Amino acid sequence: MNDFKNSVIYQIYTKSFQDSNGDGFGDIKGTIQRLDYLKDLGVDYIWMTPFFVSPLNDNGYDIADYKDIDPVFGTMSEVELLIEEADKRGIGLMFDMVFNHTSTSHEWFQRALNGEQKYMDYYLFKDGNPDQPPTNWQSKFGGSAWEYVPKLGKWYLHLFDKTQADLNWDNKEVREELKNVIRFWKKKGVKGFRFDVVNLISKPEVFEDDEIGDGRRYYTDGPHVHEYLHELVTDTGIEDMVTVGEMSSTSLENCIRYSNPNEKELSMVFHFHHLKVDYKNGNKWEIQKPDYRQLKTLFTDWQLELQKNGSWEATFWCNHDQPRAVSRFGDDKKYWKESAKMLATCTHMLRGTPYIYQGEELGMTNAYYQRLEQYRDVESLNYYEIMRKNGKTDAEAMQILGERSRDNGRTPMQWDDTTYAGFSNTKPWISIPDNYTYINVKTENSDSDSILNYYKKLIQIRKKERAISEGNITFLFHEREDLFLYKREFDGETIIVINHLRDGETNIDASIVGNNCQRLLGNYEDIIYNKKQIILRPYESMICKVL
Repeated sequence: MNDFKNSVIYQIYTKSFQDSNGDGFGDIKGTIQRLDYLKDLGVDYIWMTPFFVSPLNDNGYDIADYKDIDPVFGTMSEVELLIEEADKRGIGLMFDMVFNHTSTSHEWFQRALNGEQKYMDYYLFKDGNPDQPPTNWQSKFGGSAWEYVPKLGKWYLHLFDKTQADLNWDNKEVREELKNVIRFWKKKGVKGFRFDVVNLISKPEVFEDDEIGDGRRYYTDGPHVHEYLHELVTDTGIEDMVTVGEMSSTSLENCIRYSNPNEKELSMVFHFHHLKVDYKNGNKWEIQKPDYRQLKTLFTDWQLELQKNGSWEATFWCNHDQPRAVSRFGDDKKYWKESAKMLATCTHMLRGTPYIYQGEELGMTNAYYQRLEQYRDVESLNYYEIMRKNGKTDAEAMQILGERSRDNGRTPMQWDDTTYAGFSNTKPWISIPDNYTYINVKTENSDSDSILNYYKKLIQIRKKERAISEGNITFLFHEREDLFLYKREFDGETIIVINHLRDGETNIDASIVGNNCQRLLGNYEDIIYNKKQIILRPYESMICKVL
């Protein structure tokens, strides 16, 4: 029986979690050293970002060998030990499968470059003149989605970096190769899989220019994507394992189907619509304050529609591709602790499986780098040049990177207040934010009021109260954009979740929680009543059980 509904999943960005050998990079051995921390936190699964052989142009999401470990991260025997040691602690390992594309260093692509027709058919090569790409589609990382190979006289598709060539999923041999990757890791004892941008795997039969966009409408949730996902999952026998698909620019209708248990595709889906409410005109690289009304509407619509259809989602704020939530949707200065706890309450009590991204449980913030040379992310560096070319000043471009760069989520885990934050004994591959001296595991473990200890309590509540893990959800106060309130109900039990999304004070009618309730958790010491009103302080949240 799949237990994903009652689980909490922790994402590790291996490169930045723990360095065990003093080279400045996180590694597998370092992760093993920190398993007791994760057990104490209360998580059930660890999602590991890729540590397979790779040129690391996109930090491991450009895989050159799906069945071998990059020496930067460790060895196969260390990965096997990680799986074994995690299992001893009741923690399952979820591995990250990047199946939309491979690195251009992969043997398959190298053989394609040598003109071997079998391997050319593994990818999407198209004829064309050197100065005219097959379509006007744009890469997610900027520039054309096509790269020309002079010696072949052909272009190949890369929806991401030019070193990440898209696979041809219409080729049955490709699908069989990828199934064998799943079987290989399943045999090693891996308990689940996360599939990277998996809704992009099915491309159209005919490639044509997009006159109104960047091409994504032609390949997102493509013509055979459900068929291919079902085949991958059922042929490898992982339909009862925990699986999650990252869905790029997807639709609610498709996500209902991806995660409906009757379809036998995936356990749950990641979607990112709620993380675009601070994009100006839908552009990630144009800044605006978060639209909280839109945020609430997206949460509400997705939760209710997935519930109606028996489908399931991952609930989250942060991952390796996103800025830190407390810097983005909270206040990481004056109300750092309160807003970090409130944001955690928002997602952990929703209907779905909550994900914690490493350091989120500490309230880690954006890096606030001051110099371009501190950035490492290929997307950020590309877009800095694009922004400058489009007329932004250096100061404007740097401010936008400071808020938007994926590197904000990739800084080393902050374990203690020693040099390099206990992550390494040498200078890390990327700079550590200055606030590591007080935002760290050691400091927060000993503080009963810390964000870390609040997360532990949230996880315990979720596991204890079936209304949270299994119950229905109903949303309240939809007209108030400063409040995010909802009710969870199961088998006669009711829990009310209250979140104040902003600075300042406001109030709600005390009848919302009734005369007889137990406050299970809150980010302030007590509830303040004023006659028949509950006074909500800046970023206040509380979880109340109706008795």
